[in-house]
Amino acid sequence: QVQLVESGGGLVQTGGSLRLSCVAARSTLSNYNVGWFRQAPGMERESVARISHNGGIVGYADSVTDRFAISRDNAENIVYLQMNKLRPEDTAVYYCAADRNRISASPVDYASWGQGTQVTVSS
Repeated sequence: QVQLVESGGGLVQTGGSLRLSCVAARSTLSNYNVGWFRQAPGMERESVARISHNGGIVGYADSVTDRFAISRDNAENIVYLQMNKLRPEDTAVYYCAADRNRISASPVDYASWGQGTQVTVSS
C-alpha cells in the first residue's frame, strides 16, 4: 500500500475552478494507477476520474466530462484533478486512491486511499 495525501480543496462559487493534488508519501506514485473519487453526505462514494500509471489511459464519469481533467507528473510524484465550471452538485469530499494492478471506476478495486479534501461549491 501507499500513503496518499490530498490537498487543494476549498470553497468556490458556481462556475469557478479548483485544482486538487494527490501526492504519495515515501512511495513512487508512478508505479500506481490512480483514481479520484468523491462522496457527498448520505451518498455512496463515486468515481470521478482515473489515470493509468504512465498517464496513457484516462477515464471520467459522465457528470464531469469536459469540465474536469486528470493528469500526473511522475517526476514530481503527483496526480492532479483540475476542476472547472464547478456546480453545487460537485460539493463533496474528494479522495484519491491508488492501486498497482487495476485502473477502475469501482472504489473496491483500490487498495490505498488518502484522507480526503473538502470541496464546496456555493450557488
